[in-house]
Amino acid sequence: MKKEPPIRLTTFSHGGGCGCKIAPGVLQGLLAQMPAGICPPQLLVGNDKSDDAAVWQLNEHQAIVATTDFFTPIVDDPHDFGRIAAANAISDLYAMGATPLFALALVGMPLDRLPKQAIGRILSGGAEVCAQAGIPVAGGHSIDIPEPVYGLVAIGVVDPARLKSNAGARDDDLIVLGKPLGIGIYSAALRKGLLSTDEYAEMVRWTTTLNRAGTALAKLPDVHALTDVTGFGLAGHLLEICRASGCAAQLDFAALPLLRRAAVLAREGVRTGASARNFAAYSDAIHWPQMQEWQKTLLTDPQTSGGLLVTCAPDALPQVQAAFASYRCEGVCIGRMWRGGTVAIHVR
Repeated sequence: MKKEPPIRLTTFSHGGGCGCKIAPGVLQGLLAQMPAGICPPQLLVGNDKSDDAAVWQLNEHQAIVATTDFFTPIVDDPHDFGRIAAANAISDLYAMGATPLFALALVGMPLDRLPKQAIGRILSGGAEVCAQAGIPVAGGHSIDIPEPVYGLVAIGVVDPARLKSNAGARDDDLIVLGKPLGIGIYSAALRKGLLSTDEYAEMVRWTTTLNRAGTALAKLPDVHALTDVTGFGLAGHLLEICRASGCAAQLDFAALPLLRRAAVLAREGVRTGASARNFAAYSDAIHWPQMQEWQKTLLTDPQTSGGLLVTCAPDALPQVQAAFASYRCEGVCIGRMWRGGTVAIHVR
């Protein structure tokens, strides 16, 4: 009997992971067309703030944090895809300093082309990561569509006094990144057959690592701003912090943590289409003199389940790095914030 070839999930979709996000400029135009909605005082964070999740205050010490995230496959293995998508969705809760409570699954699958066993493995991968986060998958919704899509609605809780947003950065804050960059580059290399077994394992290791340090970071009063780096790349998400906080940023390119072969692949021209869209959307807000194309690729590379991006007082850096280390993340200082300036981000 002829053996069936293994399922390659990435062949079912036009893109993968957070690289499928609508480009920042296009998204901004779409949101501008939305009519003004109600904004009750209990809504501490809504869609007007470009933050990671919505926050609704229940009482003096409790607020509900709600988010959703889903995408098409970034890897071929169904179980790995489910794990990565779940970790990515839950990350938005950690990026607000919240403790996760439960999740709802969002499932869209081409039932006529994708074996039910593979779909089951996607769901089991997502449930596995939710269990690691200490939460149940309490329900969800599924539809039959042409491309496979999976993700979560994630619900958490936070003390409003410990809520962290992207709007709190202060003059002289240090900028700290929790995971290495290069996930989008690795995903593009995977599609082209350029990723080794060890490099694939490296990619899965980081994309399935939960950003649990966010809950610990929320307890530190000298942590002023917090977000996670996903589809808009490091430069795009740092730009959101700059705009929300009224600050500028100085990035030290040499300090950026990278996946082992990310720089080599970037020099060889490996990148996602989303990287180019990101650059087109916000390059005018960034000063990067004499930077080569591969360096710009790394700054704009879309990260799926990327690291937390933190700004903190200089004296708090040891505590911030200790929080990251306790959850198997890196906590690398990559720059500094300051007030003023006409260009949001300066790269040296």
